[in-house]
Amino acid sequence: MYTWTYCSFCKRAKHLLEDLGLSYEEIPIDNDDQKKQELIAQTDHYTVPYVFIDGEFVGGYTELKQKMDAETR
Repeated sequence: MYTWTYCSFCKRAKHLLEDLGLSYEEIPIDNDDQKKQELIAQTDHYTVPYVFIDGEFVGGYTELKQKMDAETR
């Protein structure tokens, strides 16, 4: 998961995964403009967090929450 340090949606995504007992790798990109541009080009998504599961882009917090809700039903 690519994040910014002071991003509330990034914090929500981390808490969601932690609450579900799921491990994740956090990669802060606050000061990495090149990585931000790469992620935008790769995903056509302009906001953090950038959540990937098994290498596949899921979306941001909202999409992650929807996916987790659907899988826990």
